[in-house]
Amino acid sequence: MAEKTIIKLIDADIFQHENLVLQGVSLEIGEGEFVYVIGRVGTGKSSLIKTLNAEIPLINGTGEVAGFQLHRLRNKEVPMLRRKLGVVFQDFRLLNDRNVSANLEFVLRATGWKQKKAITDRIIEVLNWVGMEKHLLKMPHRLSGGEQQRVVLARALLNDPPLILADEPTGNLDPETSVQILDILLQLNQAGKTIVMATHDYILIEKHKARTLICENHQLVDASRQGTPIDFDELLEEEKA
Repeated sequence: MAEKTIIKLIDADIFQHENLVLQGVSLEIGEGEFVYVIGRVGTGKSSLIKTLNAEIPLINGTGEVAGFQLHRLRNKEVPMLRRKLGVVFQDFRLLNDRNVSANLEFVLRATGWKQKKAITDRIIEVLNWVGMEKHLLKMPHRLSGGEQQRVVLARALLNDPPLILADEPTGNLDPETSVQILDILLQLNQAGKTIVMATHDYILIEKHKARTLICENHQLVDASRQGTPIDFDELLEEEKA
């Protein structure tokens, strides 16, 4: 049985503010895939993630994510799309005026959860998934970067979305913690979730290979399916330069 497509773009132009960063993107990602998006800073990795999340509107071309047509998406439909996906941000975006549990409760109530016991049970469940169940009453500033990112992962899982979009999830973390975060994403993928991870952590992805898309010269190249070799040493040198 062929895998079902969860992301599909046809001749899509991806913008960063008014600047065109990726032109004529055509892409299909099936349910249950694990896909890296790599490329130098400014080549469109984050803008692609934001377009899939409807944070950036798709003006040119067509796109579908989790059954929603991006090019026809109305403002009132955006919250419904976002219940079908979880987003993991590099800068965490946690609410600093409330503890971990309250951060997660805020998201659940905003997406229609009402029963206190169901909310509490779900919060404990997702924190268990990421190994943070003992920290539910801590304030975000009392957590390490890795612990905050685990909470962000838990937040992304609250509504059990089939798709996780991770935008540089290890960008602010040390190598050991980065491996732990990637391990959680790999476990989620093994549990059936589709993972799209934008990253420049080439050392990490060289050790855990998966389908890889490269943003370069305003194009999105599917290196894995086109047989394009990836020179990680060259990419690392470019990052240092």
